[in-house]
Amino acid sequence: MIGIFDSGLGGLSVWQALHDALPHESLIYLGDGARCPYGSRSSAEVRQFTEEAVERLLAEGCKMVVLACNTATVVAIKYLREKYPNVPFVGLEPAVKPAALTTKSGVIGVLATERSLQGEHLRRNEERYGSTVKILKAVGEGFVEAVEQNEEQSPATEELVRKVVEPIVMAGADKIVLGCTHYPFLREVIERVAGDGVEIIDSSEAVARRVAALLDENGIRAKESAEAEYRFLTFADEAYAEKLKTKAFCRIEKKKETIK
Repeated sequence: MIGIFDSGLGGLSVWQALHDALPHESLIYLGDGARCPYGSRSSAEVRQFTEEAVERLLAEGCKMVVLACNTATVVAIKYLREKYPNVPFVGLEPAVKPAALTTKSGVIGVLATERSLQGEHLRRNEERYGSTVKILKAVGEGFVEAVEQNEEQSPATEELVRKVVEPIVMAGADKIVLGCTHYPFLREVIERVAGDGVEIIDSSEAVARRVAALLDENGIRAKESAEAEYRFLTFADEAYAEKLKTKAFCRIEKKKETIK
C-alpha cells in the first residue's frame, strides 16, 4: 500500500499518475480537507498537519508515503525522513530544471503557493539557472480554493488565472511550471489564457517514475498478480472523502475520453 497525502484535492493529480504507471499498487489517498489550503499557513502548522497525516498512513500499513503537496514537501520532508528513516518518502518540487533547460525565450514562470516559493529547492534552482534564465514567480491566488469548490471552469476562476498568468506571458515566458498539485486541475484554463507557444509543466509523471524506482530499490514493488485497491481518507467529514473518490475517478474517465 502506498500512501499519498495532500492538503485537499490537489494531490489527486499525483494519484492519477501513480494509478496509471503502477496498476498493481494499492493506493491510500489522504486529503486533509479540514485545514486546506496550506500555502499561507505557518511552517509549524504545516509540519504538524503533515506529521499527523503520515502517522495515520503508516498506521494503515503504508510501505511508502508520497507528499503530494509542494508546501508540505518544502516544510516537512527533511524532518520526516529523519524521524522515519525506514520509510521511503517522495516529495513534490516545482519542475524548474526541465523548464530552464528547454526554454527558448530565456524566461520561465513558476506558479506556486506562498510557502513553496520560499522553499530551498526553488532557491537552489534560482542560484543555478538565474544567471541565464529569468524566473518569474507568482502565487496562484485563489487557485486552490477554486479547485476545492469544483469551480475550475467558472468565469470567476478564469479571471483569477488571467490576472496571474497574463503578466508572466507578457513578460516573455514560454514555459510555466505548476508548483502546486492543485494547479493541474486548472491546466485547461491556464493553457487557454497562456495561449499557443507556452508549455505548461507539472511534476506528476516524474513523481510516478521516482516512486517506481524506490519500490524496486527497496524490493517492495507489488507482484503483477496483485489486484490494486483504492481508499480515500480525510480529516474532514465523510462527504469530503466521497468527494475525493469521485474527483479521482472522474479524472481517470476524463483521461480515457481524451485518449479516445
